[in-house]
Amino acid sequence: MVANSAYIQNMDVSQDDLVLQNAELVKRIAYHLVSRLAGNVDVDDLIQAGMIGLLEASRKYDASRGANFQTFAGIRIRGAMLDEVRRSDWTPRSVYQKLRKVTEAVRAVEMRHGRNAREIEVAEELDLTIDEYHKVLRDATTCRLFSLEQTQGEGSHTQPSGEIEPGPQESAANAEFRTALAEAIEKLPEREGLVLSLYYDEELNLREIGEVLGVSESRISQIHSKAVIRLRARLGEWTS
Repeated sequence: MVANSAYIQNMDVSQDDLVLQNAELVKRIAYHLVSRLAGNVDVDDLIQAGMIGLLEASRKYDASRGANFQTFAGIRIRGAMLDEVRRSDWTPRSVYQKLRKVTEAVRAVEMRHGRNAREIEVAEELDLTIDEYHKVLRDATTCRLFSLEQTQGEGSHTQPSGEIEPGPQESAANAEFRTALAEAIEKLPEREGLVLSLYYDEELNLREIGEVLGVSESRISQIHSKAVIRLRARLGEWTS
């Protein structure tokens, strides 16, 4: 049985008990996350990192704050796994450099024309053929966390809600970012917006989205990459 705040308030539950009672939660999060990352991510590595996150959660949990332990621990577990993936990301620096150039090109084209940039326009801005541009998008799939989870800066994912309260300025900035992100998503081309919705809202992986839309997983990966590049281009104030 998963421990919750009421249980902890009425029983003297040790840190070891909390870890044992919630070990299955670590596995569930790991298998869910690995289905959404690159195929070379080892689920055992995620589980190991998640167990460390669970141990930290058991040490820092304060039932008086009112949060359910499973909710509190889940945030830290998932954050620890994402940090582990980032640490083990062997994507060549050249790939990130190319992606930054693509982002800058998309921003320039859209500012110039006041509409969604077309693939051929971005390729021409970069002085690339359309095939070379598509290769850059394919290379983007090697960036394991090339997703909306990295759109707002490069800070750690491990700070759990309720442990350190954000200050007024940070809260306001986060609210402004979420508003800007929502507006940018609404202006995406229809298919890009649909892929993001299925990926982040419905939590389907790329293969499942391909089955829904009747196209290959590689094509969905390309659409996802284009969508996130476009969002990063439009949210330069937060991603620069």
